[in-house]
Amino acid sequence: MKDMEFETKEELFKYLIENKEKIKAEKKAAIKYTDAMSSVYVSTTEKSDTAIKADNVSEAVNDDTIEVKIVINTTNFLDSHNDVHMPSIWKKSLKENPTSVHLKEHKRGFEDVISDDAIPSVKMIAWSELGYNYEGKTQALIFKSTIDKERNPFMYKQYEKGWVKQHSVGMRYVNLVFCVNSEAEWAKEEKENWDTYYPSVANKEAVDEIGHFWAVTEAKFIEGSAVVFGSNSATPTMSVKSKEPSSTQSEPDNTKEINEDKPSNVFDFNKLNFIN
Repeated sequence: MKDMEFETKEELFKYLIENKEKIKAEKKAAIKYTDAMSSVYVSTTEKSDTAIKADNVSEAVNDDTIEVKIVINTTNFLDSHNDVHMPSIWKKSLKENPTSVHLKEHKRGFEDVISDDAIPSVKMIAWSELGYNYEGKTQALIFKSTIDKERNPFMYKQYEKGWVKQHSVGMRYVNLVFCVNSEAEWAKEEKENWDTYYPSVANKEAVDEIGHFWAVTEAKFIEGSAVVFGSNSATPTMSVKSKEPSSTQSEPDNTKEINEDKPSNVFDFNKLNFIN
């Protein structure tokens, strides 16, 4: 959307509603990445003692292959694109893509690939575990990724030292609705959307400040990236550890509660829809 100035929020809301189908089409046509700098408002809060973090990870690493669990995205959180991802947003995409690519800053050169067989899943996590004083839980998109030191020594070191604090999802929109906090007759539909989705937003201070947002109910993830600043800051590294040696015997799946619908087919790079 081009830069425009409005004297009141109501003028802005009316303009956005009048152009919402065009804006929606533009969102669906583009691949969503993190911003260069996240500008979303987040209430100031002390990180809780139970916050997920990769402390002293180097002590747990003793070989040239490590396994990381990283939060790529969280739901119910207004990001700097004015989007709020809703629970089950990734349900269809998870079934279609049992593995994904783990990249450095959404770049697509060979030198930027951290892993090309990361295993995506979703899990409900309390906001307090992520270090936020919000009530309830968020549905986190989590990647379990194996990083080989020889393949990407730079990012291996970043994770080994615990320096990767945020992540970001590269995605395409599928379904989204516009929500506006206005009592005007011309905003009736958008106000109904607001009343439906607003209660589930965790960082309500951010939503209240701007008075509108896009509720994204379905999207297709393309990749997950390590970034310095994500459009959603609630995306930490959960753990870093040495890769356990593979066994010839089948072992029970201890992550069933995270992704119970994972199909057995391999990842198809032709589904990525990369832009030339």
